[in-house]
Amino acid sequence: MKKLLPTLVFALFATLTAGPSVADELPASGPLFAATLSDLDDKPVALERYKGKPLVVNFWARWCGPCRAEIPELIKFRASHKGKIEVLGIGIEDKAEPAKEFAKAYEMDYPVLIAKEKGIPLMQALGNSKGGLPYTLFIDRNGQVVQKKMGLIRKADLDAAAALLLKN
Repeated sequence: MKKLLPTLVFALFATLTAGPSVADELPASGPLFAATLSDLDDKPVALERYKGKPLVVNFWARWCGPCRAEIPELIKFRASHKGKIEVLGIGIEDKAEPAKEFAKAYEMDYPVLIAKEKGIPLMQALGNSKGGLPYTLFIDRNGQVVQKKMGLIRKADLDAAAALLLKN
């Protein structure tokens, strides 16, 4: 054990100082713009229509407490950046009707889409390997993911991301 301990300490130190891992890298946005999801009336929407616009893409679900808590911040953010940055909500939901009722109850005034069976695979393709919620991507007008966040979005997160999104 005495000989193993220095090896373990070295391995741990090397891991901690190695810099960002592949898991920390920002994903490509291609899978998002290649997807077609459903709107709240269960009609197909090709996400390529959002290409060329700075985006805040927020994956959520009705049962997710932090998802519910961040909706008012997303609404305020969209209002303060109207015409400059679009907020897009993607519900990890199977059916449009319950999601439509939820969006109405929470006064979600930004575009809301339903991912159905594509939700988890899409999130994974966009860098969320564990499929946790909420998950938010910030994509600039060139289609580059400039930031991602797992967990509750706060005003400070959105303000910091806005600077990156509007930079170019």
